[in-house]
Amino acid sequence: MNKVMKKIIFLLSVFLCALHMNAFAKVDKIEPTDWFVGMKNPSLQLMVYGKNIRKAEFSVDYPGVKVDSVVRLDSPNYLFVYLNIKDAKAGTMKLKFDGSTVKYQLKNREISGNSRKGFTNADVLYMLMPDRFANGNPKNDKIKGLRDQLVNRNEPSLHHGGDLEGIRQHLNYFNQLGVTALWLTPVLENDRPADQNKYSTYHGYATTDYYRVDPRLGTNEEYKELVKEAHAKGLKVVMDMIFNHCGDYHPWNLDAPSKDWFNSPHYGLQTSYKLSPVLDPYASKIDMKETVDGWFVSSMPDLNQRNPYVLKYLIQNSEWWIETVGIDGIRMDTYPYADRKAMSEWARTLDTEYPNFNMVGETWVTEPAYTAAWQKDSKLVKDNSYLKTVMDFAFYDRINLAKKEETDVWWNGLNRVYNSLCYDYLYANPSSVMAFIENHDTDRFLGDGKDVKLLKQALGILLTMNRIPQLYYGTEVLMNGTKTVTDGNVRKDFPGGFPGDIHNCFTREGRSADENAMFDWESKLLHWRQGNEVISKGKQTQFVPCAGVYVIARQYQGKNVMTILNGTSKNAELQVARYQEIIGSHKIARDVITDANVDLNNNIKLGPRETLIIEF
Repeated sequence: MNKVMKKIIFLLSVFLCALHMNAFAKVDKIEPTDWFVGMKNPSLQLMVYGKNIRKAEFSVDYPGVKVDSVVRLDSPNYLFVYLNIKDAKAGTMKLKFDGSTVKYQLKNREISGNSRKGFTNADVLYMLMPDRFANGNPKNDKIKGLRDQLVNRNEPSLHHGGDLEGIRQHLNYFNQLGVTALWLTPVLENDRPADQNKYSTYHGYATTDYYRVDPRLGTNEEYKELVKEAHAKGLKVVMDMIFNHCGDYHPWNLDAPSKDWFNSPHYGLQTSYKLSPVLDPYASKIDMKETVDGWFVSSMPDLNQRNPYVLKYLIQNSEWWIETVGIDGIRMDTYPYADRKAMSEWARTLDTEYPNFNMVGETWVTEPAYTAAWQKDSKLVKDNSYLKTVMDFAFYDRINLAKKEETDVWWNGLNRVYNSLCYDYLYANPSSVMAFIENHDTDRFLGDGKDVKLLKQALGILLTMNRIPQLYYGTEVLMNGTKTVTDGNVRKDFPGGFPGDIHNCFTREGRSADENAMFDWESKLLHWRQGNEVISKGKQTQFVPCAGVYVIARQYQGKNVMTILNGTSKNAELQVARYQEIIGSHKIARDVITDANVDLNNNIKLGPRETLIIEF
C-alpha cells in the first residue's frame, strides 16, 4: 500500500470518527430548562434529548457541581444526567456531551421555600378557563406551526381565543368581586390537531410540553407577569397540573425514553374511571390495574409514576414552576388515577421544600370517608399522602341533590348537607378541604335555569362553613348550562371578554339588572368574608334542620355568625329559643348583606328558600 493510499485511509478514518462523535453529541433539548441553587434537595435530574444522545460521554466542570450518575435508558435519543449541586453558586455551567458543549443556567431563588405561602381557608378561589374568559391579544389566536389552527367561538369544543393577557386586563374585576385567588385550568402547551376538526384540547388537559405555556395563551414571561400583577392586587394564582397523563402528541408518546415510561403503551387499556379500588381493602388486581394503569382517554397516555425517572421529572417540574413563576398553589388533576405512593412522594417533597405552600388533589368520589383518606396525616390509611387539601365532592353532590328537594324532618333537602358535614371527624384537617357547588366538569349549579334563591343558599353555605371555597367563573352573573350535549356548554365564553361582544358582564353598565343584583349580593358576601377570622378560624356548630330551617354557626373570640336557610318552598320561622347556645344574651344582629338590624328577641320569619346571614 503506497503512502498516498495510507494517507487517504487515515483521513477517511478521521472523518468517519468525527461523524461518529457528532452523531452522539446532538442536544436538542434539556429539561428542566434551567435550575436553582439553594434547594433543600441538591439532586438535579437533567433529561437530555437529541438524536443518538444516549451513547454520548458526559462531563461538567463547574465549582460545587458533581456528577452522581449518568443513566442510559431504552431510547437512543435520551440521556439522563444526575448532578449534585449542593455547593454550587448561580452561574452558567458548561455541559459537555462528547465534543459538544451546552450552556446551562443555575439561578438564585427569588425567595426561600419557607417564605412561599399557599392558599388557605381564608381565601376564596375563582376557577376559570383561560380560553373561555377573555381574549386580550387576538394576534395569538392562531400560531404558525401548531397542529391546530381552528378558532371558532360558534363551536363549543374548539378554541375560542381567550388568553393570559385577557385575564391580566381584568384583574380589577376579581378585586371588585372579592375573590382572593385564581385557579386557571392548565396553561401548558397542548399541541395536537382537533379531532374531526371539531373537538380540540382548548381545555389544556393533554400536555405536550411541561415547560412551555401554550402560545395561544401567551408566553412563559406573560404568565410570570400575570402572577406578578395578580400578587400586586392581592390575588394568589393556583396552577392546574396533570401528572396522571400527558397528551398523545407529547414527544414521549412518539419516542418514549423507556419501555415502561407509560402504563399500557399504545392505548392498550382504558381506565374504568372507578376510583374505589384504589382504597378498597378487597380490591382485585384487575380492578386496580384498570383504574390506575388505564389511559384516561385515547388522546391522553397514562404516565407510569412508578418509574423513578418519570417521578423525578414531574416533581422537578412542579418545583420549577413555583420558582420560575411564583405560583401560590397547585391543583393536581385526576389524583387517584396516578400511583398513590409515587404521588405521596411528590407531595412529601413539595411539603418539605415549601412547608407553607398548598396543593389540592382532585379526588372525585362523593363519600367523605374516601376523600378524607387522601388528606395528609389521615388516620384512615396506613400510608401518608402528604396532600394537604382534598376536594369535597361529597358536598358538591349533596348540595346539588338538596336544591331539587324540600327539606323534611329526616333525609331530604338540606338534611343531605348536614349529614355530610357531620362526618368531618374523618378529616385530619377539615379547614383544609376545598368545597364547591360546580366546576368545569359538572353541570352549572343553575342548570339551564336562573333560580337565584337556590344559588344564594348554596353560596351562603359555601362561603361561611369550615372549608376552602372554590367558585366557578360567571356564576356571579348567572351563567348557566348543562353537559347534556357537550362539556363546552358549561364552559361558555364570559360575556364581554371577546372582541365584538355586545353583552359585557365586566362592567355594571353592561350587566342586566338581574346580573347586577346577583353580582352585588355575592360581592358583598365575599368582601365581608375577606380577613374575617370568625370564618377562617371560628368554631363551627351545625343544627339538625328543624321545621325546614338549617343553621350553621361560627364563633371566634366573642363574635358570632349564623347562616340561616329556609330549605322549603314555603314560608318558615326560625325558633330563636332553639339556638340560645349561640345567641346567648344578644338582642340584635346585623344582616351582613343588607346591613339591616335583625331582632333576636323574637322568632325570625323567613320567606321561601330565603338565605339570611347574620353576625353579632
